Amino acid sequence: MKPSLFDLTGKVTIITGSARGIGRAIAQGLASVGAKVVVADIKAPEAQKTAQIIQEAGGEAIAIPTDVRNHQDCLRLIEQTLDNYHRLDIMVCNAGIDIIKPAAVLDEFEWDNIINVNLKGYFHCAQLAAKQMIEQGTGGSIIMNSSIGGVVGIAGSAAYTASKGGVNLLVRSLALEWADHNIRVNGFAPGYIDNIMEGTEEFRRPPQEDQQHLSAVIPMRRRGKPEELIGPVIFLASQAASYVTGEVLMVDGGYSAM
Repeated sequence: MKPSLFDLTGKVTIITGSARGIGRAIAQGLASVGAKVVVADIKAPEAQKTAQIIQEAGGEAIAIPTDVRNHQDCLRLIEQTLDNYHRLDIMVCNAGIDIIKPAAVLDEFEWDNIINVNLKGYFHCAQLAAKQMIEQGTGGSIIMNSSIGGVVGIAGSAAYTASKGGVNLLVRSLALEWADHNIRVNGFAPGYIDNIMEGTEEFRRPPQEDQQHLSAVIPMRRRGKPEELIGPVIFLASQAASYVTGEVLMVDGGYSAM
């Protein structure tokens, strides 16, 4: 029997921002199809918890504390991954933050922090991952978490939408640069997901108001679940997407089709 196109058995995978939420769901999902998972997050205890959850389910995982804003931290992440697993096959750039505030009062530190995590951090990790994949000569897959905010404006999230628009073009540019090395670079763009991102906790609508809002703007009339992002990421990471690069897959319940 031929192996499944979606089988990632033995593939060494780093997922940044995977201590909780979307990142944790993706880490568990990739482990469930055989990937060896490196949980990378600035929140060390929660990262260790994610790794423990994967291990208890029969998967293989380690946690490495990482601040993606810091190039040396990202370099150490790659080095420690190689110390443990001796290779790198998949990099999922997922760490992200937002600060919901009118543009007129957003200060320089807040702008820089969002861009440093959501865009510069992605470049750090992608660049270092690609260097390792090129040295291995085995190709690989780099996947970036974008957003519907990368293609539409969102009032109160100027820095966040700017960072995600940058991610979309980073995907396309890096895909062109690294195609000759059989490194595929793609993104996935979640819409409204039942997940509270760092920096947005206080802005979540009450449940009834939230549902009314979603019914008005999303064809599927609901938020997505973090687990519904697992399939798209497995697809982009696997041989099922062997001829797909430079694409950003919308996972938004039809929002961007309107």
